[in-house]
Amino acid sequence: MAEKSKRTEVEDVDRSLYDFVKSEEGYERYADGLTPDIVRSISAKKDEPQWMLDMRLKALEIYQDKQMAPNWGPSIAGLDMDHISTYVSPKTKQAKDWNDVPADIKDTFERLGIPEAERESLAGVGAQYDSEIVYHNMREEVAKQGVVYTTIEDALHDPKWEPVVHEYFGTLIPPTDHKFAALHYAVWSGGSFVYVPKDVHLDYPLQSYFRLNAQGAGQFEHTLIIVEPGADLHFIEGCSAPKYYEANLHAGAVELFVKDHARLRYSTIENWSKNMYNLNTKRATVGADSKMEWVSGSFGSHVSYLYPTTILKGDRASCEYTGITFSGATQDLDTGCKFILLGKDTNVSADAKSISKDGGVNTFRSSVYVGKDAQNARATVSCSSLMLDDISRSDTIPQMDIRNNTAQVGHEATIGRISDDTVLYLMSRGCSEAEARTMVVNGFADPVSKELPLEYAVEMNNLIKIEMEGAIG
Repeated sequence: MAEKSKRTEVEDVDRSLYDFVKSEEGYERYADGLTPDIVRSISAKKDEPQWMLDMRLKALEIYQDKQMAPNWGPSIAGLDMDHISTYVSPKTKQAKDWNDVPADIKDTFERLGIPEAERESLAGVGAQYDSEIVYHNMREEVAKQGVVYTTIEDALHDPKWEPVVHEYFGTLIPPTDHKFAALHYAVWSGGSFVYVPKDVHLDYPLQSYFRLNAQGAGQFEHTLIIVEPGADLHFIEGCSAPKYYEANLHAGAVELFVKDHARLRYSTIENWSKNMYNLNTKRATVGADSKMEWVSGSFGSHVSYLYPTTILKGDRASCEYTGITFSGATQDLDTGCKFILLGKDTNVSADAKSISKDGGVNTFRSSVYVGKDAQNARATVSCSSLMLDDISRSDTIPQMDIRNNTAQVGHEATIGRISDDTVLYLMSRGCSEAEARTMVVNGFADPVSKELPLEYAVEMNNLIKIEMEGAIG
């Protein structure tokens, strides 16, 4: 009877790995809401150049003028910016030695496995806690190759890199893109600046991990990555937050510049808490004979709007998107990908999977635009959905805009349930019903997990196991 209760009661699931909360005592926290004074205070705290302050204030004007939300996706009516603090910071300086990180923050990241991952599989790591980076380090041999991996704040104070940030920052995702892009540029804080020199190939990934601990707050990190011609980089992004009973907001931005003959893989495992509004924006531009790869696992948030966008400007540029989204009770996750094919002989493919249970809603949107000069462009989009009960929902909404008659564009979508025969077969081999269903879901998610480094594939499988504990009813 106890085993049956464990399988059927969602509240019995142990999420302590992610849901623990640390005290905010002694933290610096700006007033809720958004005003020019708050924007100026953030900029002054960071001692920014005048152009950055000007950009923030202009973005604030854009934010105030734009409508609150689109009318085609999940509701964000529960998000009240008057009750969101846009800046919360522990009173600690950024550390390069793990032993110098304050004990409570260090405990948080140790419980999430960051130091171990750094030692075993990473070329460099950055850890952000609420609004600020608290730890940043990179292997010496990587630095000797000329790779730069630092915070944007530090890059802005470096005479060599400030002009580079100025040249690229906000050009791929402009503040005018949508309301929450404007909000991001008004109050952004933290994130990463990565520069990989020409022909440099990193043997190990770089990683940034974002932890939002504060209640009723937002996180607005900015990631700016430049991969020069012939270079190769794998960048990993991890995110988590504890569960609260009031809204939190994540409105980060990721701008990726992949030059000619280069490659970038950007992997993400998101496990935001289910009170989070995840309104993140990610965009990449890809040069000739280059490749962009997205690997995405989304397991959290109350509402998500997330569509990594790739602009294939160069001839023979290519992109692969592999993603999985898991939605449970109270979750409405609107995710997908966008491709803009402008160069000749460009090629894109997307393999997206979603899992819904306990009334969760998954919507997959894909957008393929083929420009008039994109001769022989190729695009294939595949979406598979697995629903674990009769009260969940999954929708697929493709959009195609083809301006060149030599293009070949295809879209396919499938929706299914876990076969009773499969479950019975696995149970006949000694599995419990819960174990059998979890095995099927893991197999369904395998195309994503096999694209991740071992440590992160294990984390993703653990998240599936946690979610599946309450999936039998």
